[in-house]
Amino acid sequence: MGGNRTVGVGMDYSASSKAAVRWAIDNLVGSGDRIVVIHVQSGKSDRAQKQLWEDSGSPLIPLDEFREMNLPKQYGINPDREVLDILDTASKTKQVIVVSKIYWGDPREKLCDAVEDLKLDSLVVGSRGLGSFKRLLLGSVSSYVVSNASCPVTVVKGTPMSKA
Repeated sequence: MGGNRTVGVGMDYSASSKAAVRWAIDNLVGSGDRIVVIHVQSGKSDRAQKQLWEDSGSPLIPLDEFREMNLPKQYGINPDREVLDILDTASKTKQVIVVSKIYWGDPREKLCDAVEDLKLDSLVVGSRGLGSFKRLLLGSVSSYVVSNASCPVTVVKGTPMSKA
């Protein structure tokens, strides 16, 4: 396994997106591969960075810089230290390159845009485990992405929520 593939992981720091990162590292990536951690911020954000990068998303941010930046101030993101440590360990032990990219807008559409923009070989997303009624009312990011992305998509199930 491994060798110059680019794998995207949708990240909102929920339990299911953390599980998606772990799954991608344990099952998909190897030496020479690149992991792109994809964040999608609300389109309602007034951040200057959003205005600058709204159409194309932010530049790719290497993991070392991502750890050091004042992300809450610059991008409105509060990274989870556990996720950063998991990515850092994977970078060192598996020799994978880890970068982040931030988009603004609807997560369903922006994750599909990221597949094209980043030329992803695969995308891994978490699933919140919504019951069928809640999924019908709220929509499902993972269902939309599976149906519309132009690369293979792996959905990692999170802890099921109560059925509604």
